[in-house]
Amino acid sequence: MQTLNRWERAIERWEASLLAKVVRSEPVELLGALKRECDSHTVVCGPTRVVVPNVYDVELADAVHEELTRRGCHVGQELTDQLMRHAEDKGYEWAGPLTVHVSRSDRVPNGRYRVVGRPMTHIRADTFADATA
Repeated sequence: MQTLNRWERAIERWEASLLAKVVRSEPVELLGALKRECDSHTVVCGPTRVVVPNVYDVELADAVHEELTRRGCHVGQELTDQLMRHAEDKGYEWAGPLTVHVSRSDRVPNGRYRVVGRPMTHIRADTFADATA
């Protein structure tokens, strides 16, 4: 299984490097960070059901935010679309409606961006149990 994971990561790195040559690297890096955040918080609920967080907060440093908005890039929508495709490819289910919030922050630790994923707070497991009864 580890060998398969290593191959998958190698292919993802290759894909990211290819995309970085074609387009500017910042959106590609953000997408990679979103995918890793999604993949690292999977919850296996059954043999065919894997649930992932549905709310992602992307905090951009001022310079990165300026660069992306100056290019006229609709970052939030593009990241949401790409993350949706990633989940479809992996067979993931969202814990609710998918949302990617993009905001400007001066507290970004690496000086560029921070990505945090979480399930929407008002979703409770007993709600799903009531719906199936």
